[in-house]
Amino acid sequence: MNDRMREVDWPGLFHTAGPAGDTPRHLAALLGDDARAFVDGYSHLWSATLRRGGKAWPATAPTALLVVGLLDNPLLGPDDLSLRDAMLAYLYEVGVAADLGDEAAEIRTQVQDTEPELQCWTAEYVLADTDGRARMWQDGTGLGELVLDQAALACFDLAPMLLRRTLPYLASERARRRTCAAAAVGALARHPAAAARRLELLTELTSMARGSDSSHDLATILIAVGSLGGDTRPWLTDPHAGVRVCAALAPDLADDATASQVLMELERSPQAFGKSFGDMAPPLQLQSKSFQDLLTGRRAS
Repeated sequence: MNDRMREVDWPGLFHTAGPAGDTPRHLAALLGDDARAFVDGYSHLWSATLRRGGKAWPATAPTALLVVGLLDNPLLGPDDLSLRDAMLAYLYEVGVAADLGDEAAEIRTQVQDTEPELQCWTAEYVLADTDGRARMWQDGTGLGELVLDQAALACFDLAPMLLRRTLPYLASERARRRTCAAAAVGALARHPAAAARRLELLTELTSMARGSDSSHDLATILIAVGSLGGDTRPWLTDPHAGVRVCAALAPDLADDATASQVLMELERSPQAFGKSFGDMAPPLQLQSKSFQDLLTGRRAS
């Protein structure tokens, strides 16, 4: 892990709070026994290295590279099995940020054409104070937004490797870990490089859905199946309201009358969806993107 950290120019990157030079220390704390540093590190991972709404900072892709290393590290939470689930959930978020589709080629061209300007903008940004950074987002050049596009492109380029490292966890002995891996695969496998494997992955995810004995896990897996173009229609009549909704969110069911009816019922009584999972948080994909965001994406497909 330390070798990989040294390969990254962390002070030359930035995250939510500014320069990312503090990120290696926070990530290292996830493997240590200092409880306070661990809490700070975990908070930093989720609150600083990811943007809201499934977007990336320049520090996001390098952080994801280290997160996949944490997955297999025996020092990560030996007494807390949920930590590896959380790392898979993080990779799901990176997969969302990496989902550029046909925009990737255009962004790559823009980034390559303005590479010197982007480097200068970023170098100035990480040296600026808080007020200076705020002004730079409004400097009228548009370079800041292109730097963020460049960050998303870095996640896009990393997605195939992240997918390879995530796939083994679909066979985990822990149901929750398999479910978190399914969510991550559902996002990462949208990358064009995974097109040849998509049918195979859908077969595996669909089998997982059929074998799930938890409505919460099933709903999470169904969103992943739907995101990859799989058939979620068998679950549109499931007794569980949350499962029905997550099945209906599949983009390929935008013109399906039964799916539309399920979502119309939800719009009339949105609280029913949240209550359907009791005291549990909503499915992983709905913790960073609202139901309305997913519904909008479904309609746009």
